[in-house]
Amino acid sequence: MKNAESLIELSAFTHAAELRSYVAAGRALGVSSSAIGKSVMRLEEKLGVRLLHRSTRHISLTAEGELFYERCLRILGDIDDAQAEVISMSSSPRGKLRVSLPVIAYRMLLPVLPAFAAQYPDVKLDLDFNDRLVDVIDEGIDVAIRSGDLTDSRLTARTLGPFRFHIVGSSAYFAQYGIPQNPAELQHHKCLHYKFPTTGKLQEWGIAHEVGTSARLPVDLVCNNIEALILAASQGMGLAYLPDFVMQDQLQSQALQTVLDKYVQSGGMFSVLWPSSRYLSPKLRVFVDFICENIVLGGK
Repeated sequence: MKNAESLIELSAFTHAAELRSYVAAGRALGVSSSAIGKSVMRLEEKLGVRLLHRSTRHISLTAEGELFYERCLRILGDIDDAQAEVISMSSSPRGKLRVSLPVIAYRMLLPVLPAFAAQYPDVKLDLDFNDRLVDVIDEGIDVAIRSGDLTDSRLTARTLGPFRFHIVGSSAYFAQYGIPQNPAELQHHKCLHYKFPTTGKLQEWGIAHEVGTSARLPVDLVCNNIEALILAASQGMGLAYLPDFVMQDQLQSQALQTVLDKYVQSGGMFSVLWPSSRYLSPKLRVFVDFICENIVLGGK
């Protein structure tokens, strides 16, 4: 009972402090101005300090009242968020969810989407595959999947998992051109390069050697489509530099084989991000939980 009375007093005080009027505070809370005044007086007596300066025309905060007002706003805000969280947990996930992903991420997301759609039929996904750095908050994105450094303090993140790059080729290619034993030998091989659609830049080959950049390697084929690059490498057209999660089937079937693994140093971590909040909406919560549980990356 005492806690309930304390909350009433805190609410009366914050409304009076914000509206600068007992009458307006009473109107907002549906009580009389005298009830607001009595609540504030009881609070001041408990604290042993004056919180409000009162005159016939207006009220204002004392120095102690300013400090207490800021703390009260946080306390009442936490209560509102707790109530909203409980309500959201009991609500059915529904509505449109805008998701931003790198172009390459369709390879890891699309295989699990049928199961998500079957489990949550009322959640409608709007997928934006784009390699540019999307501003999640300013562009109204609900959730994003990204790799690399996470520097935006306005976002909350959960780790999806690691990935790593490999230099790969087909058995037919190696039978014809041989297997490179060190990075320098790549100068004498056919190299297939991925070009980022949004920038036109070639993907760098992260190799521990001075010739390990796309600018110095032979350029026998360039394309801005991962599927085409995987197929070209599988058909023996040359060596490609690809992340493991896009070619798991080819690696397992040995349609593609890795080389120079001890020299390849590049890899990364995928994370799922959303605007920072004290609670998740039902549709966002189930999407984040689902992909974190079901997406399997290969970079170990």
